[in-house]
Amino acid sequence: MKMILSRNVARSLSRYTTSGIRSCRNSSTESDILHLQYLEGNDKGIVVVGMNRPEAKNSFSKKLVQKLEDAIGAVEFDKDVRTVIIRSLVPGIFCAGADLKERATMPVKEVGPFVSRLRRLIGGLSNLSCPVIAALDGTAVGGGLEMALSCDFRIAANTTQMGVVETRLAIIPGGGGTQKLPRLIGPAKAKELIFTARTIDGVEAERIGLVNYSVPQNTDNDAAYQRSLDLAREILPNGPVAVKMAKQAIDKGLEVNLASGLAYEGAYYAQIIPTKDRLEGLLAFKEKRKPVYKGE
Repeated sequence: MKMILSRNVARSLSRYTTSGIRSCRNSSTESDILHLQYLEGNDKGIVVVGMNRPEAKNSFSKKLVQKLEDAIGAVEFDKDVRTVIIRSLVPGIFCAGADLKERATMPVKEVGPFVSRLRRLIGGLSNLSCPVIAALDGTAVGGGLEMALSCDFRIAANTTQMGVVETRLAIIPGGGGTQKLPRLIGPAKAKELIFTARTIDGVEAERIGLVNYSVPQNTDNDAAYQRSLDLAREILPNGPVAVKMAKQAIDKGLEVNLASGLAYEGAYYAQIIPTKDRLEGLLAFKEKRKPVYKGE
């Protein structure tokens, strides 16, 4: 059974400043391969999930998958969480996908279940009710890019290399890439990238619609993360229940025809009508002040 962490326990996984983030990038132990940070002050409501497995380029080992499952569980039912940012604490790399060294030692009978577990993990990101942003400040290939595809937004540094490269290893993308990539950039372009195992940079990724923004990398190697924070801060003041309902309406509507999608929209709108936040929004507009939303 997946372990669900309380917010206080999750906070204890990581308490660090910006300088602390930079200092931990060169090495990691099993206990610190993933950091979960709840931002405070004006950024309260933003949660940052930071991968820190530099010796293996943040590849998906059994241990990292477990940590990511725990992190998703920690924020899944926390109504104070407004936006999640997935990033890497390792310079030049977001995630290299599967841990091929560990995979090579895995008995054949374990490979299928582990891939299924990884697929559920990636799907769990898609199913989070709040917006999720992937900050791609370094290479994202294979399952690493598939994880980013499961986020609502992708922001990449212009130097970031990314691709679904599994066919080089005589396998296919197993974390949703064959389904999510064509829905995002169209089937022809998705087939081209998958069949050729080609990698592209952030500029090209923005041009074809794979990422929302491509930004020039900075000397701290965190330009995509900084732009992700800016986007999260734009979302933060808005009604959290409304944002969650809008996400559900969009995601569910994309799976069905227009008439059914409009029905989903009506159903999710109906859930907003009795909320305290809706009344607060109307009152704040009348009183010409900023609303104070509580997610209720």
